[in-house]
Amino acid sequence: MSHIVSHTQSHKGLVRKINEDACVDLYDAGVWVVADGMGGHAAGDVASQLVVETISSVVKRCQQVSVRVLTEALHQANKELCHYSEQELNGNTAGSTVVILLVDKFHYHFLWVGDSRGYILRDNVLRQLTRDHSQVNEMVEQGLLDSSEAESHELANVITRAVGVDNHVSVDVVSGVWQPGDLFLLCTDGLNKELSDSEIKQYLNNNIADANKALLHSTLVAGARDNVTTILVKLADQNNVNGKDVTIPKYLKL
Repeated sequence: MSHIVSHTQSHKGLVRKINEDACVDLYDAGVWVVADGMGGHAAGDVASQLVVETISSVVKRCQQVSVRVLTEALHQANKELCHYSEQELNGNTAGSTVVILLVDKFHYHFLWVGDSRGYILRDNVLRQLTRDHSQVNEMVEQGLLDSSEAESHELANVITRAVGVDNHVSVDVVSGVWQPGDLFLLCTDGLNKELSDSEIKQYLNNNIADANKALLHSTLVAGARDNVTTILVKLADQNNVNGKDVTIPKYLKL
């Protein structure tokens, strides 16, 4: 039997005046969320917070969390954000990216909108499971731009999908069967703007609190031009946790 440990952190970085990121650890439900209020738009901090609070509210009321439930929560958040922009911002857009991790009895699921990312580290190989909804990523996929040039491209900050921008939001999902030892990373682009995937991987050791703090420290050393939010979620073998008996969350009990 496996159990889960997680660590969550958010920092405004060294350049931005406020933190427009938001995050939540809903451990008992097997749900973790990272959102990034859209820079350059009005009330980005309000937008990301609304997305996170809407998901939290839905999850806490729900007996059985599923991909469908979380997708509906994102549609609800989109509707509320559009209404907020109309009523409070004279129609100016308050938008947010979001990435959600759901871990159930057998599977993991990433749901996302925008360029906040979800990764898995398995067998010492780090893979990005989400696909950025961004201008440069579309150019890379069309063969118009080399992936090594994407982060420094002048359109690197242009996203093609976000919660609160249009009346309808399209949510992408990727799922798989989890294995003991899997490590998941959720992050805003403030992390991958400063650190490459290979640099991120070198900090992902067994102690996830130390690993997460090292990610933030390295981002700050690199200049932290944006807000940065990271969540690490580790599924470890129960016998490998310092000999301690660990309570298994209810959603993992067989």
